[in-house]
Amino acid sequence: MKNNLFEKCLRTALLVGLVALPTWAAETLFSNYAMNVTGSGKNGELWVFSRSGTYSGVTLLNLNAGTSGIQVNGTKQGQVSDSMTAMQDGIYSGVLAEHRRISSGYAGKVGYVLPMYGLDDDGNHLLPAGFFSIRGTEEVLETPLAIPEALEDLDTAMHYAVSGFAFDSTNSRLWLARGVAGLGLYDVSGKGSAKQSMFQLNLKTGSLDTAKVNYKWDSKNNPRILDVKLHPETGELWMATSKGLWKRSAEGKLSQVSTALDTSARVTGLWMGGNPLTILAETSYMQKESMKGALWVLRENAKDFAKVDFLDTAGKLQKKDVYDDGDYTVSGVAFIGKVAYVAVTSGGSVSGFFKLDSTGVRAWETDDDGKNNWLYGFETGATDRDAIITSICSFPLDNKTEGLALATYGNGVSVSADSGKTWTTILNRAKLGGDLGTIRMVPSVITSGDGDQSLVSYKVSKDAKITIDVFSYDMRKIRTIVKDAPRSADKSRSTNPKEDFWDGKDKAGRPCTMGVYYVRVKDNHGHIGWGKVMTLGGHK
Repeated sequence: MKNNLFEKCLRTALLVGLVALPTWAAETLFSNYAMNVTGSGKNGELWVFSRSGTYSGVTLLNLNAGTSGIQVNGTKQGQVSDSMTAMQDGIYSGVLAEHRRISSGYAGKVGYVLPMYGLDDDGNHLLPAGFFSIRGTEEVLETPLAIPEALEDLDTAMHYAVSGFAFDSTNSRLWLARGVAGLGLYDVSGKGSAKQSMFQLNLKTGSLDTAKVNYKWDSKNNPRILDVKLHPETGELWMATSKGLWKRSAEGKLSQVSTALDTSARVTGLWMGGNPLTILAETSYMQKESMKGALWVLRENAKDFAKVDFLDTAGKLQKKDVYDDGDYTVSGVAFIGKVAYVAVTSGGSVSGFFKLDSTGVRAWETDDDGKNNWLYGFETGATDRDAIITSICSFPLDNKTEGLALATYGNGVSVSADSGKTWTTILNRAKLGGDLGTIRMVPSVITSGDGDQSLVSYKVSKDAKITIDVFSYDMRKIRTIVKDAPRSADKSRSTNPKEDFWDGKDKAGRPCTMGVYYVRVKDNHGHIGWGKVMTLGGHK
């Protein structure tokens, strides 16, 4: 993700003007590198957290469903401090399932909540520092959390990172899963400042104990709390831990939820929603030298959790463990009616979402080689570029329509008003000049040979045939992207995102060396436009 070479090249690119800082336009995000998307509970509102180079920020989108898709009515942005971010730098390289996603939530007057990371001694955002409380684009609050003294000598500080939120709206309290630091409580029920408390699950006494800053952590009796949720029907506090799944009743009684997810199960994630209520759990643990993962479901009237079934296109149950075989971990879950949309990633190289209903996850396609495809993504139109899906949520578009939104790493957010049948992509759309008057490369810094792509953004005022060529710094043509490709006139842009991109490679398919490259766009009406992009030459 981030090392000295990448940072050096990125700073150079900023200095020479290759990386554009956010442009505040009528339809925009803070950055197209969106890491998290969450609804605010209000009709048509979406919060999006993104990064742009070394900067992080949030966008509040106001949307509505029109006849031609999702329309953006308004947008506001806010930047977080340079030293803090909600995206830890090991999100793709780390193997722990609970750290492969950015947990979030909307917590009433506490606002949009996200984990917060500061810079460690090596200059990487891998130091848990508390959480963000975003109550408006001009009120981005950094909320530090106390670090127990007993945890200061851990081999990695990530063991006490915030990895889950649960908001108790009745009592105005925010619960936080904090790994080895147990359970945090942020109480805003009073008139004064918020009160903070810490708790640890004690298996020896079967209780949730108040923990002090200098408390002693016992790995045998005090399991790590990796996620937390409030049951929407009973109000019980459910805790996903390194030793099974536990719940605390309103009266304070602690009990184990599941025999299928017993104390040998490392439960890394927990999600609840849908109608009827569906509860999903993820387990992930080290077996020999590899991580073994599973996806579990508890449905209405079921006695216990069961592994999620994967079916082929004919409805035949698969014998192999598809979830573990794909090395999947959950990025987020959205519920609409009887369907759970489960976004997953495989170490940042593969991503998409499953559609889980009462029968299980059914493949949407069997390819020519007989391989079943369960993941929805670029191939099904959920994204208009092959970008990693980082987050998913459902939200009310209006009083009748439940929307579905995806955040992607490099291609903004995709939003659907029809449960994923059609999608509208929302990008950082700074104004472009017509007839190739502006050529914008998004992003303007890529890594050739590692799946990165730079979209060639342009617009024409009348239908045209477009040719896109890439030149080296000394103006040698190294690649023709498209030749005489038909493109339609458009008020916003005429780019075809499935074709008009450069992946940092030459015409022979070899990654180009690090440097600045020029992109020429011509139409058949005599118009020519130029853009430029930097490739880091295959190194991250």
